Amino acid sequence: MAKVRILIFTLFVFFFLNVNIHGFYLPGVAPQDFQMGDALMVKVNKLTSTKTQLPYSYYSLPYCRPEHIVDSAENLGEVLRGDRIENSPFVFKMRESQMCAAVCRVKLDKKTAKALKEKIADEYRVNMILDNLPLVVPVQRPDQDNVVVYQHGFHVGLKGIFAGKKEEKYFIHNHLTFTVRYHRDIQTDSSRIVGFEVKPFSVKHEYEGQWNEKARLTTCDPHTKRAVTNSESPQEVEEGNEIIFTYDVDFQESEVKWASRWDTYLLMADDQIHWFSIVNSMMIVLFLSGMVAMIMLRTLYRDISNYNQLETHEEALEETGWKLVHGDVFRSPTNPELLCVYAGTGVQCFGMILVTMIFACLGFLSPSNRGGLMTAMLLLWVFMGLLAGYVSSRLYKSLRGTEWKKIALKTAFMFPATIFVAFFVLNAIIWGQKSSGAVPFGTMFALVVLWFGISVPLVFIGGYIGFRKLAPEDPVKTNKIPRQIPIQAWYMNPIFSILIGGILPFGAVFIELFFILTSIWLHQFYYIFGFLFIVFIILIITCAEITVVLCYFQLCSEDYQWWWRSYLTSGSSAVYLFLYAVFYFYTKLEITKLVSAVLYFGYMLIVSYVFFVFTGAIGFYACFWFTRLIYSSVKID
Repeated sequence: MAKVRILIFTLFVFFFLNVNIHGFYLPGVAPQDFQMGDALMVKVNKLTSTKTQLPYSYYSLPYCRPEHIVDSAENLGEVLRGDRIENSPFVFKMRESQMCAAVCRVKLDKKTAKALKEKIADEYRVNMILDNLPLVVPVQRPDQDNVVVYQHGFHVGLKGIFAGKKEEKYFIHNHLTFTVRYHRDIQTDSSRIVGFEVKPFSVKHEYEGQWNEKARLTTCDPHTKRAVTNSESPQEVEEGNEIIFTYDVDFQESEVKWASRWDTYLLMADDQIHWFSIVNSMMIVLFLSGMVAMIMLRTLYRDISNYNQLETHEEALEETGWKLVHGDVFRSPTNPELLCVYAGTGVQCFGMILVTMIFACLGFLSPSNRGGLMTAMLLLWVFMGLLAGYVSSRLYKSLRGTEWKKIALKTAFMFPATIFVAFFVLNAIIWGQKSSGAVPFGTMFALVVLWFGISVPLVFIGGYIGFRKLAPEDPVKTNKIPRQIPIQAWYMNPIFSILIGGILPFGAVFIELFFILTSIWLHQFYYIFGFLFIVFIILIITCAEITVVLCYFQLCSEDYQWWWRSYLTSGSSAVYLFLYAVFYFYTKLEITKLVSAVLYFGYMLIVSYVFFVFTGAIGFYACFWFTRLIYSSVKID
């Protein structure tokens, strides 16, 4: 058994390393070719901050506006992420560089000055898009020479103190030096955009005479080739000040091809540490799982052989261990309906995650398709309702239940309603902060339609199919009178064994969890689904095996109440996930506002709840299969 697992692991590693484990992806729907002089439309996206986690619309600040603001069509995932993509006054011409192009002049009043100061203090970043590529700021890593990392978006401004003064001032980045990298086709002379970078500066612009559209700036001038290269004379943010927004754009030919243009964005900063940590984690957990499986198989084989060799009734009466509880092991658990609902919901989560992982590994959920991952997960969740209804009703029938409609109703509403209420409360908090991250009423209505119009009917259809099928027969008969459970050792205490059981599954994923949390809360790209899929497989194996081991020890202690404990054993890994989220909050994030902290812990509670339902179902069905296997392998008189 251990050799089989090692072989599977080797095949996985070979496959994913040969498909570029950094992430095989589809770079976009279709490449767009530009001829020299073609107009390039820059779009603006939300303002983001790792300090507040509250996105805001670009035009919530006094930036230059086009004549008509047009919203780009956004998918469901983009809206839920808080993306608000709009047109901008920045218009480039392909392969035609510009210097010191003036966009507009803005005079600050008390309200706009306050808004800018707040966003600068909270370290908000401006996000832009060109040809579906996000704007990045190249930053030299101080610890490594010739290594450049890319930060998404540029800061709204900065805080600083003038020489000889004590009062801290706020300065806005009002001059942007764009670099557009393109790959040129020699035969057709057409170009494709492969990079979009910026260097922001704060400059207090000066000009001659009265301001108008043709006014000539003295601080930067294309005629005299005077460019902005530093922020030595920055533009202060204060009521009554005027701000002139300008930009440069430089076009640079690149050897990078269009199909590889996302590689620099997806490059992980600490890739060596990441790879070695993941491989170590996989090896340790897999070898441990192999050893546990080998011990279990040998022990069970010996037990079953010994039990089957018992010939006399007196010898049978002297039995100890798991066979003694054969008449009670399949006794219906307390609150069986709730168990069926959670088992079905867990299988629904499992199906959603599995299919999403497969699509992501195949490259269909590339980062160029913003919101694609979340949209796919929502739709898969809806359609997996068929599986949830089938599993919950079939399990309910095996527990001799008759009211399958009631189970289907609870499966369709219990878990989704809990998530929806929590999401609605968090969305109301975001709405109260006037953030663009608040989901609009129309989108909320669309979610309700998906739930009631598609998911609920599918759950009932699945429940009908599952209840019509013959229920699996128990391998042994259940006694009419329940057997008394003897006093258990301290280490077999339910709470203790349940909490111990969650450590190993969490240990299989906590390293990967760090990178996932970083991508979510520090606004970085995550696209190493090859490794994530391997970790996902390890998690399944670990949840199943640790639950089976503890279930075996429980039955050997003549405690037959394994139903709920098997679910809670592997599901308890969600407790450690949430505790790690608390640790991550205090060690990695710089959130200081109460509202932002409430949002963080609210969303992490939702994630932990989903993780509990998903891992709990894996442990439960592993024990369900295990108990049927061992009790069907012995002779019961």
